[in-house]
Amino acid sequence: MDRYSLYFTLLFLPLVSYAQPAMDWAAPLPPAPPWDGASQSLIAEADDPWITPSERTGLTATPSYDETVAWLQKLADTAPEVQLVSIGISHERRDIRMVVVSAERVFTPAALKATGKPTLLAQAGIHSGEIDGKDAGMMLLRDMTVKGTKAKLLNDANFLFIPILSVDGHERSSRYGRINQRGPVESGWRTNARNLNLNRDYSKLDTPEIRAVVQVINQWDPDLYLDLHVTDGIDYQYDITFGYSEENGYSPDITTWLDRRLTPALNKDLAAMGHIPGPLIFAVDDMDPSKGLETWTAWPRFSSGYGDIRHLPTVLVENHSLKPYNQRVLGTYILLESTLQTLGKYGRALRRAVIADRARQMEEVPLSWTIPEGTPPQVEFLGIAWELFDSPISGGKVIRYTGEPVTLMVPNVRHVEPDVVVPRPKAYWIPPAWAGVIERLALHGIYTEVISEPRTVMVYVHHLDDVETGPVSYEGHMRFRATSTLKGQSVTYAAGSVRVPTDQPLGDLAIALLAPQSTDSFFQWGFFAEVLQRTEYVEEYVMEPLAARMLEQDPALREAFETRLREDPDFAGDSQQRLRWFYEKTPYFDQQWGVYPVGIEQ
Repeated sequence: MDRYSLYFTLLFLPLVSYAQPAMDWAAPLPPAPPWDGASQSLIAEADDPWITPSERTGLTATPSYDETVAWLQKLADTAPEVQLVSIGISHERRDIRMVVVSAERVFTPAALKATGKPTLLAQAGIHSGEIDGKDAGMMLLRDMTVKGTKAKLLNDANFLFIPILSVDGHERSSRYGRINQRGPVESGWRTNARNLNLNRDYSKLDTPEIRAVVQVINQWDPDLYLDLHVTDGIDYQYDITFGYSEENGYSPDITTWLDRRLTPALNKDLAAMGHIPGPLIFAVDDMDPSKGLETWTAWPRFSSGYGDIRHLPTVLVENHSLKPYNQRVLGTYILLESTLQTLGKYGRALRRAVIADRARQMEEVPLSWTIPEGTPPQVEFLGIAWELFDSPISGGKVIRYTGEPVTLMVPNVRHVEPDVVVPRPKAYWIPPAWAGVIERLALHGIYTEVISEPRTVMVYVHHLDDVETGPVSYEGHMRFRATSTLKGQSVTYAAGSVRVPTDQPLGDLAIALLAPQSTDSFFQWGFFAEVLQRTEYVEEYVMEPLAARMLEQDPALREAFETRLREDPDFAGDSQQRLRWFYEKTPYFDQQWGVYPVGIEQ
């Protein structure tokens, strides 16, 4: 042995000598209730030439991106009703694929619209560890086309299917992606290649994945949009849950259709095949489910909130993470099938609801919601029994589910009372310097008018005060909040400025993006952070004699200064603050500092 080999042997010898024992990293999940649903009959036989990769494993595993695309391409090459298209490119240069399915064998937005049939857009893998929708959709695609058992679904509806939205996150796959989820064996990661959560991006449009989806919405104009997830949180009996914005939101006619047509059909069809459907479940207290459930109105950053504010019927589906993978996949299959049937049957009524909601112009536009006063209503909750115990590990209480079903009546805490509300403006004005904001408005499909020469307009402008920033970056941005004072003033907008009228189908979305009070406004996402920084300053040797002259010439100013000195000890004891007080009252001070640059035309 040479001296280098001996050196490395001795170097690593302690690691070998003190090797740690192998660990069992299997997540100790609560017991799963037994399940033997009729939907298991949908699984292909082992010798079926069109068995999906997941079915080949008994619906315990999910295929890779390459395996998924290869299977779908083979289907598209064989079935004339199917075409596989790319709708965008991810950060890691993967195609984001969409399957277009049409009995008429037409595969462009215009041709699909010309069929007169309603179109369903279903999307899986926005969180790629939550991938049930992909494997369910592949099974249904086969049965609607090459197998033919569900071909009648295409008689009255068209189908757009995105099997994997977060394609890069999908390939960050391992056994350790979802500690609180029962299968598949390996799954992808929650965020994309830049660690951004795609279901927080619908308003700001930072990611290529959500930009691709919004482009699909704008170009293909689907009648109904399903966003397929797997939930986190507490244990309960439901295996497939789903929901949407209620009648208090931006699209009450759409909500009525979803309440009267889609929800009853889904509940009936899922139950008939051995599943337990339910509403979206958000516990008031994860340590005590008896304290009730929360119903909230989603912000536009989320798919369901975005669909509501742009008047696109949108349903958020959350399968229960603690149910076995085969049960969740098969439940999703039934949900997709039932949705296509319902849309084909009642699609005309849904289109009338969409037209009514898009035409509605609220004079007062809510930007957030709170809990109304009074006792919340009671609702039935199909839970799982639990017990609390004292943990020697955490030093606190820990909940443990027993696996036994229990039915409770619990409060439903509903965030449905409008909280922050703004009057509907006639339009917004944005200077051309804010090109990133203008670009995002265009990506959303919001109509804007571009002026070709300078124009002077009387507008109201927010003068920002008490600015607060978030403690850490959130979804790639520092978050901002502020109070403000509205002041009317004459502003000359340069050529290239845009006017954004709110009398348009996406007018409510424009307000949510441009009103700084909105939680999902471009201001609160930090797109206007530059207006909050000061760029000009003053020297003491200039300001002190100028302040003396100001006091001599303006008695009212002197009185205000002396009052401030008496009433504010911190101000009185800070020489820099005192001089800055005078500087801010001179014409030298930056008149644009702290002024939100988007004007409001009333």
